[in-house]
Amino acid sequence: MMDRTYSDSLTPEMEGTTVTIAGWVHEIRGLGKLRFLLIRDGRGIVQVTLPKKFVSEETFAASKEVSKESVVRVRGTVQREDRAPNGIEILPENIEVISLAVTPLPLDPTGKVNANLDTRLDHRVIDLRRAPVAAIFKARAAALKAGREYLEEQGFSAIKTPRIISTASEGGTELFPLAYFDREAFLAQSPQLYKQMLMATGLDRVYELATYFRAEEHDTVSHLNEVSAIDCEMSFIDSESDVMDIVEGLTISMIEGVRKNCQPQLETLGVEIEKPKTPFPRLEYRDVIDMLLSEEELKVPFGEDMNTEAEKALGRIMQRRGYKHYFITKYPLEIKPFYTMPDSGDPTLSNSFDLEFMGREIVSGSQRIHDHALLTERIVSKDLDPDGFGAYLEAFRYGIPPHGGFGMGIERFLMLLLNLPNIRETVLFPRDRHRLEP
Repeated sequence: MMDRTYSDSLTPEMEGTTVTIAGWVHEIRGLGKLRFLLIRDGRGIVQVTLPKKFVSEETFAASKEVSKESVVRVRGTVQREDRAPNGIEILPENIEVISLAVTPLPLDPTGKVNANLDTRLDHRVIDLRRAPVAAIFKARAAALKAGREYLEEQGFSAIKTPRIISTASEGGTELFPLAYFDREAFLAQSPQLYKQMLMATGLDRVYELATYFRAEEHDTVSHLNEVSAIDCEMSFIDSESDVMDIVEGLTISMIEGVRKNCQPQLETLGVEIEKPKTPFPRLEYRDVIDMLLSEEELKVPFGEDMNTEAEKALGRIMQRRGYKHYFITKYPLEIKPFYTMPDSGDPTLSNSFDLEFMGREIVSGSQRIHDHALLTERIVSKDLDPDGFGAYLEAFRYGIPPHGGFGMGIERFLMLLLNLPNIRETVLFPRDRHRLEP
């Protein structure tokens, strides 16, 4: 490994110590016989100060030849300087230019010159060098780490299911077809069928950091065609309430993971995250429709899914009541996928739920049907061919317990948590209907 000290490890107490730093040249400032290089290493910025009379001619010359965003390695002495980042500067013995950056740069990594999102995404590698952009992905990593830890503590095992499938996992036509040798195949909409099949194996609780592919022609700030999700399934449940308990715990853990471990990044983004108010309210679909009409004068016909306008209106109602997170339960059965369990008290309703975050859905889940005959009947009712679900349906013929699960959209969760204007900000290299590279 390259010998180096990271910027966040340097303190004024190290004055007089010889260190080696390495990173990108963030800024270059010249004041006649005094030059400054600001070196960025992914954890912060270090000031390298070059008084011409105190450094070698070779070192001073190297500082004049280097360009912004070049990769350098600097060996020098730590000196206290209250006006510099972290209260220190480096007086260099030598500067090694490892990789010289061409000029002009397509973007300004300092952020002093604004660029629109498309330009930033076209030059994403440079964009990711900007502190606010890097902060998003450090927060994302912290959220996912906290989520995995919570699920493992709750007895869930990590799995990996195929991304290439032979049939639609949730029905519908929003599939990306592909040529699979001499057969037709599709990119998976979700791990739904496979994680349900695993409930027949004795793996009682499973989770996957999954990828969804949805061939939907959206062109909004909150939709992508390649989406990441936390997908979970659990067996031997009494009702969907058991699943909602896990969803609530997972959501709280992920938020707390960011709050506790990403304060510098949140400050960079100018975001303050509140501790969620618990327990999350559980609102029945029928009651939500009444709330919208009485408090927002918005009529949603019974039997229709919640559109964006209705979701946002409900979000306003719930924020007036002090809640950013809340469940909607007992949706009409006919607007839910074929595998959703009908409600035992009213078979026109379903044992399903969504978790909403400030007026946007971030989780969808339900208790699943575990009876083979009923599941087959529901597949037919959705104008689907049971023969296309052969391996899936077979799992239900040989004993499968009551089970349920959910999928949490990671990008939408982060967009709302970090108050970002566009979901593409939460993905390293986003894919939408217009973007296939970089």
